[in-house]
Amino acid sequence: MGQIIFIEHDGSEHIVDLEAGKSLMQLAVNNGVPSIDGDCGGECACGTCHVILENKWISKLGMASPNELQMLDLTPEKSHNSRLACQVFVEETMDGMKVVLPEFQM
Repeated sequence: MGQIIFIEHDGSEHIVDLEAGKSLMQLAVNNGVPSIDGDCGGECACGTCHVILENKWISKLGMASPNELQMLDLTPEKSHNSRLACQVFVEETMDGMKVVLPEFQM
């Protein structure tokens, strides 16, 4: 079984088991990863699950949808690698993925 590594702003790591088919937000919430609230329940309607992905994952997963970009525009730490964790669905090929959490969520 693979793993996803969530890295807090202070460098603390939270390693969770990869569960294909679930969103990064679901994995984070189900495993008590701090800084991922998912207030809207994964509906791409809040921005409380903002994450920053490595370049290699952005190129494999693609860019955010227009709705997702609209939510990300409200986040203070948006970068070119920003995504909402509720919109990134886990696949087996993501083993070892590092997901950086911003210092602040909306």
